[in-house]
Amino acid sequence: MHKGRKKNFMFTNKSQSERGIMSTVLGILSDVSIGLAVFSSFRIGGRASARLGTVILVAMLFSIAGLVFGILSRMEKDKFYFFPDLGILLNGIGVCATGFILYAGVFGL
Repeated sequence: MHKGRKKNFMFTNKSQSERGIMSTVLGILSDVSIGLAVFSSFRIGGRASARLGTVILVAMLFSIAGLVFGILSRMEKDKFYFFPDLGILLNGIGVCATGFILYAGVFGL
């Protein structure tokens, strides 16, 4: 037995999709941005400024771009699908949260 490094075997040629990783990163950024904007608005009593509205708008654009990257990476062959699936989930949450914020703002919920 050799001491030291343990042998690792790889029985697949699959790799992580770069678009899937980008989708996940955009999903995390958008969800954190939306959460912080909502928290900041809550702390000031619901009187959100245009700056917070801009944060929500940019987060929505990140979510849409991340959703597109996630769907495109999900269609790639011979790739692992963890990051594309996670990116689609996170960006879907971001789009739905933004939609709910807009709906609540229009109808005064």
